[in-house]
Amino acid sequence: MSAAEKINILQAVNLALADAMADDVKVVVLGEDVGDPEGGGVIGITRGLSTRFGEARCRSTPIAEQAIIGAAIGASLVGYKPVAEIMLMNFTAVAMDMIVNHAAKLRYMSGGQTSVPIVIRTMTGAGFSSGGQHSDYVEGWFAHTAGMKVVAPSTAADAYGLMRSCIDDPDPCLFIENIPTYWLPDTPPESGSRTLLGQAKVTREGTDVTIVSYSRVAREALAAAEALSGEGISAEVIDLRTISPWDKKTVLASVAKTKRAIVAHEALRYFGPGGEIASTINEELFSSLKAPVSRLGAPTTPVPFSKPLEDAFMVGSKEIVAAAKALVAYK
Repeated sequence: MSAAEKINILQAVNLALADAMADDVKVVVLGEDVGDPEGGGVIGITRGLSTRFGEARCRSTPIAEQAIIGAAIGASLVGYKPVAEIMLMNFTAVAMDMIVNHAAKLRYMSGGQTSVPIVIRTMTGAGFSSGGQHSDYVEGWFAHTAGMKVVAPSTAADAYGLMRSCIDDPDPCLFIENIPTYWLPDTPPESGSRTLLGQAKVTREGTDVTIVSYSRVAREALAAAEALSGEGISAEVIDLRTISPWDKKTVLASVAKTKRAIVAHEALRYFGPGGEIASTINEELFSSLKAPVSRLGAPTTPVPFSKPLEDAFMVGSKEIVAAAKALVAYK
């Protein structure tokens, strides 16, 4: 693929899976409808994999999330590298026991004798009026779970690179895809490239305020920074890419420079990941901050089905711009 061509996140994830399966026969994919006879996934992300690699390596399963994760854990213990799809992030709740009490803890509880190299792929995100049981960001559940890594790409290149790194990792990784960003054209990844887990990226440099985010809202942060520049406010934008473990070094270095910080995500503000990041900033940089750390997140309600209510529920560039202006004006 030439640099002039564009690729979207949906295509990037498919490419990452195909490349990993081609490189290592131990990489397998399983989940509801992931095989080509069933359409290659509900929106086609795994399309072509079962035809190319066989249905033994890209296997459609019953609608049984607990069984999907249980099978992935078992396969990982005998040398495979399963990528298990849980169709929508809300449905991880059905498999919570297998994820939290088994996948995340087996390395620790075996005294390091075994690891669980599984990737749990899932998608979520408000914006399509999918309602309260299909759109939640619940990454905080898993970021709070010892033994797991949690990633959420905002670009096609990172979707590819993070997926390859997650497949390589010896521990369970939750890979969160944002539905509204799936089809946005983007810069293609370099074949075989990896995006290091736990390493954030400064996507725009600035001097007045730091905006920390991930997934869809990382794109909103860039749009906000562009709008703020027209009003004389220089915003630095950090895309965490990995939520757990998050890159404290990059975030703290940026906030030490700008002395103001906004943490924004689509998950509920209440008990959200932004609280952990904001608290760390306050603990480490309190004496040098020019304003309290601002947190932006969704209100404490299920995702509304009504489109106007859903739009009001979502964090976007307008909310980030308003928060940045308030911080800069803070005396």
